[in-house]
Amino acid sequence: MSESDNKSALRLTHVVYALQAVSFFNLGITLIIGVIINYVKRNDIKDSWLASHYKWQIRSFWYCMLWFTLGGLSFKQGIGQIILIASSIWLIYRIIKGWLHLFDKKPLYVKSS
Repeated sequence: MSESDNKSALRLTHVVYALQAVSFFNLGITLIIGVIINYVKRNDIKDSWLASHYKWQIRSFWYCMLWFTLGGLSFKQGIGQIILIASSIWLIYRIIKGWLHLFDKKPLYVKSS
C-alpha cells in the first residue's frame, strides 16, 4: 500500500468511526453506511494494520444489530430496555476504544504476551 493510499485508508477509517458515533442521533442510518464502507473497502487494506479496525467495526455493527434486535423484540416484557441501554453503552465503548487505537496508529486484536 502506497503512502497516499495509506493516508486515504486511515482517513476513511476515521470517517467510519465518526459515522458510528453519529448513528446515535439518526436511528442507526450512519451505522449502516459505515459497515457498507467497511465491506466495500476492506480488500484495499487487507494486509495492513488497518484491517483489524475494519474487522472491529464490522463486528461492532453485527453484534450491535443482534442486541438491538433482541432488545426491540423483548421491549414490552421489560428486559428490552436494559438490553438496549447495555448494547448502547457497549457500542460507545467499541467506538471509543477503536478510535483511540486508530489515533495511536495501533491495530486491535493484538495478543499480549
